[in-house]
Amino acid sequence: MNCGGSGHWQQRADVVVVGTGVAGLAAALAAHRRGSRVVVLSKASRAEGATATFYAQGGIAVVVPRTDDSVEAHVADTIAAGGGLCDPKAVTSVVADGYPAVAELVDFGARFDESAPGRWSLTREGGHSRRRIVHAGGDATGAEVQRALDRAANTLDVRLNHVALQIVRDGDAVTGVLVLSEDGLGVIHAPSVILATGGLGHLYSATTNPEGSTGDGIALALWAGLPVGDVEFIQFHPTMLFTGNAGGRRPLITEALRGEGAVLVDARGDSVTAGVHPMGDLAPRDVVAAAVDERLSLTGDPCVYLDARAVPDFARRFPTVNAACLAVGVDATSALIPVVPGAHYSCGGVVTDVYGRTEMAGLFAAGEVARTGMHGANRLASNSLLEGLVVGRRAGSAAAEHAADAGSPRADVEPVARVASDRTELQRAMTRNASVVRDAEGLSRVADLVDAAQLRNMDSRNAFEDAALTATASVVVAAALARRESRGCHHRADHPDTDPTRAVSANVRLDAEVCC
Repeated sequence: MNCGGSGHWQQRADVVVVGTGVAGLAAALAAHRRGSRVVVLSKASRAEGATATFYAQGGIAVVVPRTDDSVEAHVADTIAAGGGLCDPKAVTSVVADGYPAVAELVDFGARFDESAPGRWSLTREGGHSRRRIVHAGGDATGAEVQRALDRAANTLDVRLNHVALQIVRDGDAVTGVLVLSEDGLGVIHAPSVILATGGLGHLYSATTNPEGSTGDGIALALWAGLPVGDVEFIQFHPTMLFTGNAGGRRPLITEALRGEGAVLVDARGDSVTAGVHPMGDLAPRDVVAAAVDERLSLTGDPCVYLDARAVPDFARRFPTVNAACLAVGVDATSALIPVVPGAHYSCGGVVTDVYGRTEMAGLFAAGEVARTGMHGANRLASNSLLEGLVVGRRAGSAAAEHAADAGSPRADVEPVARVASDRTELQRAMTRNASVVRDAEGLSRVADLVDAAQLRNMDSRNAFEDAALTATASVVVAAALARRESRGCHHRADHPDTDPTRAVSANVRLDAEVCC
């Protein structure tokens, strides 16, 4: 519904969802079921391959009834991986609601691999004490999840080429979102907005994330005055396919390969993880990524290798990985797969509860953009799709309820200029100084670069993304400087030990104020 306005197009909705991955569509469908008028925004020009969900390979960690698994065991594994910063109540809440959320995916048409008719095939990944990972198409789980959700959402109002530039608010309450579309600037007036924008992998030169993962939701929340938490904990997947010095998105080599017996070796054939952790190649991701980084530093080699030659039925079981390897000339059934750590997943984000609620009335966040307390200092493998499903559903319901109570707000807004660094320069600086291992000197160099950023008008998607990356980098660096210890996937070369007194999450606001 178009409304009269002051030079911008204007529309109304009950709930606006920013993002079309697992959390966004789960939220939109939940809000729609509650009777809300829902608008879903995507800055992408086409739907296929636009979300991190689509590229997720391993699967969904979920406690399946009538197996040897339990909620308590899954919670214990998650907390063990989280480096002392998980919120046990949040973890238990999300894990306990996992099976109903996955069952709803099946109702939407998702089909998971089966070991026997009616029985899901379960695999194991790093940090898990049980086989509890459900998967689809071997290593194409994310694509199947996205397909099912897209199909379920095909009657919703999903808009491509719509960039959410700014949260519109009236005091401490949301009133809508400022949007840049092919029709120019506009405002969608709505009492509830859900951020489900994904991650921040493109802070770095190479990442497993799709091109849209530029920290948008974190920046939108920061600009609205909200805190973010645990943003220093950025997970580097130990096995991103090494293809030389090319930047941008690179294929992920799923952790499930190591769950089926693949091993990490260096150029001399020596184990990378031997003596590092009792679980060896199935240690939590931060441990394995740090081991790979240390081995590369010691040897000067450009990569290490994943030996998957003994994995049975490799090409059928892992078709996505097989195709990625063949595309760069590697036959993984007879040759080693070259891998390096790659920027993969942000464990922190906009501070929320397990229903996606932020401290601002009407603003919600779900999925990778949010910090619920589920992941702590390091995400356990395959917990991301789980959290996106569970919290997405809850956030959608909570947003619909809030919208019904709040009525039809409206506030005028004008776009503001934002500071933005040169993207390539920022990515190089973050890769050099704020990746797997950091120190104060390098982090300070990135901080200086961000401080020198210049004002830019938010008149294009690129300009907005550059500003979002700059704002996100500023808080990541501030949090990383403040945490003078090594914990989870935050490794400080100048503070290599874990400090028991720092087992507390830190919140950061845009002025780089860090508080615990």
